[in-house]
Amino acid sequence: MKGLVIRNTGSWYIVRTEDGRDIESKLKGNFRLKNIRSTNPVSVGDRVDIDINNEGMAFITKIYERINYIVRRASNLSKQSHIIASNLDQAMLIVTVNYPVTTTVFIDRFLATAEAYRVPVKLVFNKIDCYTPEDMQVLEELTQLYTSIGYPCLNVSARTDEGLEIVRAELKDKITLLSGHSGVGKSTLINKLLPGVNLRTGDISAYHNKGMHTTTFSEMVPLPQGGYIIDTPGVKGFGTIEMEQAEIAHYFPEMFRHISGCKFNNCSHRHEPGCAVIEAVTAGLIVESRYRSYLSIIDDKEENKYREGH
Repeated sequence: MKGLVIRNTGSWYIVRTEDGRDIESKLKGNFRLKNIRSTNPVSVGDRVDIDINNEGMAFITKIYERINYIVRRASNLSKQSHIIASNLDQAMLIVTVNYPVTTTVFIDRFLATAEAYRVPVKLVFNKIDCYTPEDMQVLEELTQLYTSIGYPCLNVSARTDEGLEIVRAELKDKITLLSGHSGVGKSTLINKLLPGVNLRTGDISAYHNKGMHTTTFSEMVPLPQGGYIIDTPGVKGFGTIEMEQAEIAHYFPEMFRHISGCKFNNCSHRHEPGCAVIEAVTAGLIVESRYRSYLSIIDDKEENKYREGH
């Protein structure tokens, strides 16, 4: 029996079958023996086969090949990855200029990871009703930066509904991952998009100006206009993993355009003479914050630095 994994509860999976039933299923133990480096061999968005035994227990027996997926470093300090979701049409990264601050390092790590796994991304700037004139200036600069690279930017206020109709139109008939730091208003946004879902919303810690986690597991929720959104736990740090160092620049589209001009084929774009990327940074063709994010991925994969400033 074929189905779609719509919820991951840690040890159980909810599989929606082709005839519309939601069946609690477990993973057959032998999946964990097949050189899978992920902490979760099955993810929300996976297409699977399930079998139901004589006792009424359902087991996932096959995982179909993924079109794409998006991954972050597992939280257990191992070198394993954690697959957040698979078979996505797009991801929306919910960010805030303030309340809490979303840094360009965090944004760029997410974008690079999405590029590596072929997931298109839109940036959704939330809480615009709270922004000071200085915040609005930062918003304008970030919007100009990311749209120039090729990432669409949407401005919304989940609290006042400003911009929500545009978001609804962008979600229609697509499978969309929603991600972002805890506290950026993701749950509030989903509650507005899906009245009646009533996801818990968390308060911002005034001391840290960082969000408190409210979501525990990934879940796929059908949209009334067609399509699904996948809600994920708030992400404090976005660890890049499974990237070869020589490939990282390929996941920065504006850098990739200049790589062919480098003097050396194995250029790291850090200190080599004749580096076309460094020349482009100097000439203002590549924004310095993006270049710093590139260097941070190469030089540092420790999550404790992901909240550095703009």
